[in-house]
Amino acid sequence: MIRALTGFSTRNPWKVIALWAVLGIAMTFLNGALVFRVTGAQPGDFLPAGYDSAAALKVAEERFGVKPDANTVTVLVGRSDGAPLTGADEQHVKAAAEKLGRKRVAMPPQKDAGPKFLLIDHSQTPRVAPAMTAPDRSFQLLSVQLTGNSMDPGLLNVFRAFRADARAEFAEAGLRSGFTGGIASVTDTTDAGETRSKVVGGLTMALIVLLNVLVFRSVLAAFLPLLAITFIGGAAGGAVSGTAMLTGIKLDGSTPSLIGVVLLGIGIDYFLFLLFRYREQLRAQPERNARAVAAEVSGRVGTAITSAALTIVAAFATLGIASFGQFRVLGPAIAVSVLVMLLGSLTLMPAMLAMAGRKMFWPSRALKRAPRPGTAGRLGELVARRPVVMALASVALLGVLATGLAGIAMDYGQGGSGEKTAATETAAEIGRALPADAWEPTTVYVTARDGGAALTTGRLDGLSRDLAAVKGVGRVGPTTLNGDHRAARIDLFLTVDPQTQPARDLVAGPIRATVRAHSPEGTQAHVGGTAAVFVDIADAVDQDLRIVFPVAAALIALILVVLLRSLLAPLILMISVGLGFAATLGASALVFQHLLDKPGVAFTLPLVLFLFVVALGTDYNILISDRIREEMKRPGPARAAVARAVRSTAPAITTAGLVLAGSFGSLAVAPDPGSRQVGFATAVGILLSASVLSLVLVPALAALLGRGTWWPVRPGRTKHRTRSPQATRAAQNPQPAPEPHHVPFP
Repeated sequence: MIRALTGFSTRNPWKVIALWAVLGIAMTFLNGALVFRVTGAQPGDFLPAGYDSAAALKVAEERFGVKPDANTVTVLVGRSDGAPLTGADEQHVKAAAEKLGRKRVAMPPQKDAGPKFLLIDHSQTPRVAPAMTAPDRSFQLLSVQLTGNSMDPGLLNVFRAFRADARAEFAEAGLRSGFTGGIASVTDTTDAGETRSKVVGGLTMALIVLLNVLVFRSVLAAFLPLLAITFIGGAAGGAVSGTAMLTGIKLDGSTPSLIGVVLLGIGIDYFLFLLFRYREQLRAQPERNARAVAAEVSGRVGTAITSAALTIVAAFATLGIASFGQFRVLGPAIAVSVLVMLLGSLTLMPAMLAMAGRKMFWPSRALKRAPRPGTAGRLGELVARRPVVMALASVALLGVLATGLAGIAMDYGQGGSGEKTAATETAAEIGRALPADAWEPTTVYVTARDGGAALTTGRLDGLSRDLAAVKGVGRVGPTTLNGDHRAARIDLFLTVDPQTQPARDLVAGPIRATVRAHSPEGTQAHVGGTAAVFVDIADAVDQDLRIVFPVAAALIALILVVLLRSLLAPLILMISVGLGFAATLGASALVFQHLLDKPGVAFTLPLVLFLFVVALGTDYNILISDRIREEMKRPGPARAAVARAVRSTAPAITTAGLVLAGSFGSLAVAPDPGSRQVGFATAVGILLSASVLSLVLVPALAALLGRGTWWPVRPGRTKHRTRSPQATRAAQNPQPAPEPHHVPFP
């Protein structure tokens, strides 16, 4: 199957390239139009219905008309001179709020937004209502609600238009205004990071081109991989969005950007694997037709690429069994995109090799001379000559980094971007005058059971008094009944920030315990709000970690057994990537939790990092293992085979590791703290996998075990013979063997 695809592609390169170009461009437009229809922005949207905060969200939607895609913005209005608000000022605020609440805000036109008939029109009339006045009357707060996906640029433009109208309206009365919370914070962060995102994206592309130029000294080899990834990535994005639309699945807002980084990294990796082997074979067979070499190389390397890609797919597919929806949709989405990348690696990339031929490496003259051993050759000889020392050194380095796991904590807070924006300054001003969650209360929803009596405020007074007595609850709002008096809402204003661990401890402990103990008979109550949502997310993630980790590890091990046709080699690879994962997570904890004094590492990091480091790191291990087995099929000492394998694959693995680490490293400057941690940690993990694990630890263990690495099938095992002194010296000082001469295709 693999050779059939690569063979067809190398025989018909222009047809395959044209097909991918059309498919990539069309699917890119489709993805741009659909992506914001299939993404959700609220963490609570991904909780299973059985969790308390999820039940509270359901009551809010069904009984109080709270829309699931509602975005609440808090507007601060104060006097421009800083004086307390007067009665006349408050009348101006009231009149302006009523006017803004009646005015429909049209969605401004969007540039480069794809076909207009696929766009969502977010034009709407916002809901504007008074919230509260500061005790010192320095400002008044308004609550504004806009509906839609807060990640959609169209809705952000609607908010920008509303904000401009509001500022002008209040300014006419000599009042200043500030906006914070929800979509206001998203808009400010997006605006602040727009230039940075473009710069980082440009630098990432420049890094890839520079590395390719330095390695291949070629124009086509530098830019063709990027062109291929553009077409394949566009097709993959459209496939994921289209699948989500057809199945009704909601993707997490960070999924599209994460998929883009993954595809860029592994796509360049796969193309590099092909390029290095293609150049190697062209050097060894200068008289052979380049298209025939492309077909042979693509078929041979395509097998390793398929093995690596299927490992990634299997690892991420296990997330489908997670209970937390953010994980459950992330895994299959990445799996689908990697499958598309695999198809492109077996068709488009071989077609580009066949199309370019030897011109792929123009103007370099590297094809006309044999490569020098260089650093890769010296590393291979060192690992083969001193395997025990190199293995122990690798384990020691990984062990030192893994010490960061001691006392590691999970951070479930959203934490904001950490950047100083107008929204954060407005939030800080509100926080200096009002309780920590004055604009983001924790809410208790009480509903009457079927057949039970209707609710009254008097019937719920006891629960309100008991909640007010809980230490950490600063104030309890009035009880609000819905239209049929079958549900009630009680807002709790905590004395701590709802996005912090103390707030989560307060909700998980005293507040929920009080609600369970003192809810009136014949009712059921649920606690909602930011703190409650993250308490339940913590529980869901803890359960998923206990299930997904062993299932993913077992599945990857099984795949490696099938692919490598060995029992011992997969064990070596799994132990090495396990050490790499522990070292990477430990290094992340050392940096973020201890050095930068964060509350902990992002709650999604262990699971996402496990899958990325194990799955993507296994790519390099499979590549080096496949080459070691190939070299061991030749007669001669096993250690000499290991030296040749390291020499041949080190440049490809090193370059690919730098590209993949650079791709993920671009996330380290993202505005979202969780994305920054994922970017940093994954980059570190990939570098460890590409350098320490794949080029040192795995080859060293293979050198120690020899052909027994592949037990029960030992490749190239030969009978012991009496060796000459020259042969003995060659075994002790292994040198790279020349590439075998292949008979050209007829």
